[in-house]
Amino acid sequence: MRNPLSDVIVSMPPSGIRKFFDIVTEMEDAISLGVGEPDFDTPWHIRKEGIKSLELGKTFYTSNSGLKELKNEIANYLQRKIGVSYDANSQTFVTVGGSEAIDLCFRAMLNPGDEVLIPQPSYVSYYPCVLLAGGRPKVIELKRENEFRLTREQLVAAISDKTKILVLPFPNNPTGAVMTKEDLEAIRDVIIENDIYVLSDEIYSELTYGGEHTSIASLEGMKDRTIVINGFSKAYAMTGWRLGYAAGPKLIIEQMLKIHQYAIMCAPTTSQYAAVEALRSGDEDVAHMRDEYDMRRKYLLNRFKKIGMDCFEPRGAFYMFPGISQYGMSSDEFANKLLQEEKVAVVPGTAFGNSGEGFLRISYAYSIENLKEALDRIEHFVSKL
Repeated sequence: MRNPLSDVIVSMPPSGIRKFFDIVTEMEDAISLGVGEPDFDTPWHIRKEGIKSLELGKTFYTSNSGLKELKNEIANYLQRKIGVSYDANSQTFVTVGGSEAIDLCFRAMLNPGDEVLIPQPSYVSYYPCVLLAGGRPKVIELKRENEFRLTREQLVAAISDKTKILVLPFPNNPTGAVMTKEDLEAIRDVIIENDIYVLSDEIYSELTYGGEHTSIASLEGMKDRTIVINGFSKAYAMTGWRLGYAAGPKLIIEQMLKIHQYAIMCAPTTSQYAAVEALRSGDEDVAHMRDEYDMRRKYLLNRFKKIGMDCFEPRGAFYMFPGISQYGMSSDEFANKLLQEEKVAVVPGTAFGNSGEGFLRISYAYSIENLKEALDRIEHFVSKL
């Protein structure tokens, strides 16, 4: 029989995040600090709107691009939060999570051989999605000494005549790094001069500490070459609702929507009605959750300092990225031994690219009680090394 499988898929490794948590589910008294999922329930007033839509029998397909009411709220939100004006009907549409929007962006824009610059460590899906779209991923290794921000010099060095898209994964998963307005202004001219488009993944934009989030789309000359990706999972604790969106130039959004029409039809209707309520009335909920994350962030920073683990201060998302190279183990070895000896699951930094070697991703989207117990176990573990 002929080989039934795609060579591209077979050569693609599975997500480095999942293997530890398959073990955790079978391990008694284990604590997981690995999954990037809020421990809060979706706020009740948001759930209530989803329930109401079911009670009223609103279980039909929406338009391919999403409920008009929701697209209007997305456009209002983006104007209010990042200061960029989008036409709700032609420049925004609703997707099944931010992940679908990322996939669609690459598939709509890339021709075979087009290069995509991916700063790493970063979200695990960018690299494989570029490959699946026929593009060529090119990694820019972010540095601890730059607090894992992308510098102008790094960008200039990575660009070639085949570069078409730059991924901007900030606030960053796994490092918690952010790009300030000044950081973004430092790379804007390079992007424009080299005629590069930007995929700006802003799923953690509401979770920043010590300063407001800036979108590169808000800088002069960048709106027409930026696709903004966002969603409801992280800020509104709506991971299971599977809802995201994209906003950008009409020319690109039209082609992304075309793929969405054939592959998906539309995002879940119930989720869309709930999301309208989230955008209209969810600011206080977001502020409350952000304050809780900030408290946990400060607690972990203090504990790592006492333990003696090097960790720069993350300014966004809900992850810590402590260094472990001083213990003479790879990230994978450290994570495996920690899981087996102390029953604490974390993610090796290498799950997010080779430049993550020597680091761990630790999520603080967990209760303070779980975090305290987990850090006690980590402290006990490193004291034996």
